[in-house]
Amino acid sequence: MWTTIWMFGFNPWLLSHVLALEEPAQHLEINPPHPQQVYRIQQTVFTLTENNMSQTPTARHVTEKKSLLQRLARTQGRWNEHHPRHRLLEALRGFSSYGENNLAELNRLKDLYRHASKQQKALLESTINYSSKFTSISDLVVKNQDLCDAIVRNALDFYHIDRAELERHTRGMTAAGRPADKVSVSQALKHLVRDWSAQGASERDAAYPCIVKALEGIAKRYYHHDQRLNVLLPGAGLGRLGHEISQLTPKFEVTNNEWSAYQNIIYRFLEANRQQNTIRPFIDTWSHHKTTPNMLRGVPFPDTPLNVDDVLLVEGDFTTTFSRETGYYDVVITHFFIDTARNLMSYLDTIHRVLKKGGYWINFGPLLYGSAPFVQLSLEEVLVVAEAMGFSFSVGDVPQGCGLESLEGKGVFGMEARYGFDERALTRNAYDAQFWVAQRW
Repeated sequence: MWTTIWMFGFNPWLLSHVLALEEPAQHLEINPPHPQQVYRIQQTVFTLTENNMSQTPTARHVTEKKSLLQRLARTQGRWNEHHPRHRLLEALRGFSSYGENNLAELNRLKDLYRHASKQQKALLESTINYSSKFTSISDLVVKNQDLCDAIVRNALDFYHIDRAELERHTRGMTAAGRPADKVSVSQALKHLVRDWSAQGASERDAAYPCIVKALEGIAKRYYHHDQRLNVLLPGAGLGRLGHEISQLTPKFEVTNNEWSAYQNIIYRFLEANRQQNTIRPFIDTWSHHKTTPNMLRGVPFPDTPLNVDDVLLVEGDFTTTFSRETGYYDVVITHFFIDTARNLMSYLDTIHRVLKKGGYWINFGPLLYGSAPFVQLSLEEVLVVAEAMGFSFSVGDVPQGCGLESLEGKGVFGMEARYGFDERALTRNAYDAQFWVAQRW
């Protein structure tokens, strides 16, 4: 007996889910729109899953992995809390401690609940069964810890770190009275929603279309169709924008860059594990929820497969990791990035240096500076300094419909961009994000 499924193009992602059916057919016939093209998968194919479909690393992935492991070696530089291996071990400790930290917080909230009066508790329990939230969240913390454990196992393998080393590091930091970072883990897990879930589409759609249209316009107007443009995205987070760009035509050679070890070890998990997982990202905060089910809900990820071959992640600080990449990139895209700088001038210097003459800098994001930056420039000051460095801002390179002019005649446009991870929350964070396309001369 045949089961027939129509597919518009041969889609391995869809095929893997078909092959994962609990009761697969003895034979499967996949018919594209043209009847003369028929793919028949015999029963032996059902041994395939997304998790064991291997890809041979590209040459640049192999080269970068070798360089990364060298940078992570304890013998490279001075060993302190800023050493990349130390930061990596701290991130691994943070994910390993997710459950412990969140259960401790849950116990704190239980203790606070005891201060409610007997009559108040009786009402809360009889109407909404308030105590059941503690039980539900406790169970979901365990599920999230299972995911965190899988992320850690994958990272130990990828970075060639023995678990005994992580345990020694953990004991040393605990003895020194240094708790594992809870906030960075929580924020990194929430980025899975923003970058790799269907629920994050509303935030992505505020910025990605304009960036992509600008990039496509640059490729169409200034480069030959057979030329593969080099695109760098510093501060790429979990890398969704880079993967969107890698799917465009003409093709781009995409390099993501991210400093945060917390983000990077999640990304390595995404690279290595093709099956869909679920995170409960909102159980660690009790504020701004419309309903309890919204707070407890699971978010599936990724909503689309990663294009691993065409995107390279380079880990490390943007201003130092690319110190040898002078004049290499055709385009640098800074998405919610430049205001993260401790020294904005170092960011601008690096963007200018890594770009080819005639290359482009596309920016989209706010100017929300951190707690101790060396310099804090207004939008107008950023433009003046960038122009003095050799950038020109062109209205003609900004796609139609991408915001309103922020400064008259300057080629910079502002548009509202939300940033908050949870589309169902009772609060919204929005920025007047600044969008420009500047050419380096």
